[in-house]
Amino acid sequence: MVGQLRSVVIDCPDPRALAGFYAELLGLPVAESESDGDDWVVLGGPPGHQPRIAFQKAPDLRPPAWPDPERPQQFHLDVTVDDIETAERAALALGARRLPGQGEGWRVYADPSGHPFCLCWD
Repeated sequence: MVGQLRSVVIDCPDPRALAGFYAELLGLPVAESESDGDDWVVLGGPPGHQPRIAFQKAPDLRPPAWPDPERPQQFHLDVTVDDIETAERAALALGARRLPGQGEGWRVYADPSGHPFCLCWD
C-alpha cells in the first residue's frame, strides 16, 4: 500500500453551499474550511476518518450533462437509502434534481452544482 485515501474532492462554484447540500443529504458534519470559508470546505471527520468529502472552489466549472458524452460525469457518488420515495423527496427539497436514468435499485440525480449522484437501495 502506498497510502490511504484522505478525501474525495468535488470542484464547484460555491463550496460552502454545495457542502451544505451534502451535509444534509449524508448527515455529515462540516469538519474544516479555510480561513475565509469560501474556497475549501470539508465534510466528515479529521484526516484518516472516513468518509470525508471536500469541496473546492472552481468558478469556471462546466458541470456534467448527464447522459451527454460531450460533457461526461467524470465521477459520481452512490448514496444508500432505506426508502427511495422518502429519500427522493428529501433530496429534491434540498435542491437536487432528477436526471434520466434508473435501474433496478438506483435512480440518478444532479446536485445543485450539476454533479450526478445516485440514490441506491437494496
